[in-house]
Amino acid sequence: MKTIEMINARARKAEWSLAEPVNFTLNEGEHIAIIGRNGAGKSMLVDMITGRHPVFPGMISYAFDEPYNNLKHITFRDTYGGDNDRTYFLQQRWNQMEIDEETPTVGQKLEEAFLLTGEDTPERRKFQKNLYQLFHLENLLDKYIILLSSGELRKYKLAANLFTNPKVLIIENPFIGLDAETRDQVKELLKMLAEEQGMQIILVLSKMDEIPEFITRVVKLDKLRMVPDIKVKTDFQIDHCPHAIQVKDVSPLPPIPQQVISFNHVTIRYGERTILKDLNWVVLKGEHWALSGQNGSGKSTLLSLVCADNPQSYACNISLFGHKRGSGESIWDIKKRIGYISPEMHRSYKQNIPALQIVASGLKDTIGLYFTPTQKEKDQCIEWMNVFDIGHLADRNFLEMSSGEQRLVLLARAFVKCPDLLILDEPLHGLDLCNRNLVKAVVDRYMYDNPDCTLIYVTHYENELPRCIDHYIYLEKQ
Repeated sequence: MKTIEMINARARKAEWSLAEPVNFTLNEGEHIAIIGRNGAGKSMLVDMITGRHPVFPGMISYAFDEPYNNLKHITFRDTYGGDNDRTYFLQQRWNQMEIDEETPTVGQKLEEAFLLTGEDTPERRKFQKNLYQLFHLENLLDKYIILLSSGELRKYKLAANLFTNPKVLIIENPFIGLDAETRDQVKELLKMLAEEQGMQIILVLSKMDEIPEFITRVVKLDKLRMVPDIKVKTDFQIDHCPHAIQVKDVSPLPPIPQQVISFNHVTIRYGERTILKDLNWVVLKGEHWALSGQNGSGKSTLLSLVCADNPQSYACNISLFGHKRGSGESIWDIKKRIGYISPEMHRSYKQNIPALQIVASGLKDTIGLYFTPTQKEKDQCIEWMNVFDIGHLADRNFLEMSSGEQRLVLLARAFVKCPDLLILDEPLHGLDLCNRNLVKAVVDRYMYDNPDCTLIYVTHYENELPRCIDHYIYLEKQ
């Protein structure tokens, strides 16, 4: 029996269609991984399956009624406030005065989702309790949604969607942004849903080495075309990466003894919740730091202090580029020396403008372009887009790109002004193997060519670290 079947399917709008008609089947009992390079068409295929991009009548059929309730799609591309929220802005997480009494907590939103998606029965309450325990959500129930870390937000979104108990669950890149413990939790949960709940699962993955064991079939896309199914995932061959930059023997140079960042007994609290406690940390010019820690351990909070986004920095003993916070320097004096990318930035970037303008906005540290770049500045932007192999996307609107292509555009934006401090928070989110290798090589090359540049690099994966890393800091969850 076929749970979902598409026969010679084409989206009603040409711009939503793959390069050729789609023939896709999800058989009863199957669990599928959809793989392919960034921009290969993975999300376009899923949008056709879910009806977000409708196909012509008669080209798709489901073995269940009410696809809206029985087919759930989790993308993690939405903001803290919801799919239609346009009030969220990047610094809002750190500005408590912007959080009013109507701002929901995790517990309130999850309870609302629970009651809206089914009857309040003992069986469903037991499932809810088990889900909270598995994801360690009990300690987050009183936390405002907007204060969740990237990894915590993913756990919340997954839990809220599971209350509907759908027949088919489609998740795009479920493991990125999660620490090792949480990745194992998600894999165990998905396995339980597949084997015990009878839920069919489709995973859309950029990292092929994270295909769970319960996946029974792999579907690959390449250049907006479906290629023959890979019946056994061990048959999968890693794509050749022709654009990777090779840097040989990148040895860190001795740091110049000039402080870029100095934290002296820094403590950050929100209400009764302590995020950072008595933190001492000094970063010298030319050092390359790896920052890691559990989801919710305070990594994003720490970076918000460095980037001058968090007003609590004025109450702390913090110095940036040799100046104590609050001694007269403006936020923009600090930001003009920093190149930055993060999951929060990616989520908050809703400007549907050409990629070239997105990159150019990094020259003035704005979200959106509010000045006319000179020809020299345009050439500089194109040069960095070519470094990341996205020069051909210069005129493509940002929201019309794949998530991986968007990430590369934002990376070019971080590098474009050749900053004194690069902060790369989970820079490889959603990138395929080839582009992950490319970005790591670009970082190594840049640090080798610019020995005075300082780097803070955040990742939950040791194999995602560039070779230039010479210092490490790990945050413990309070």
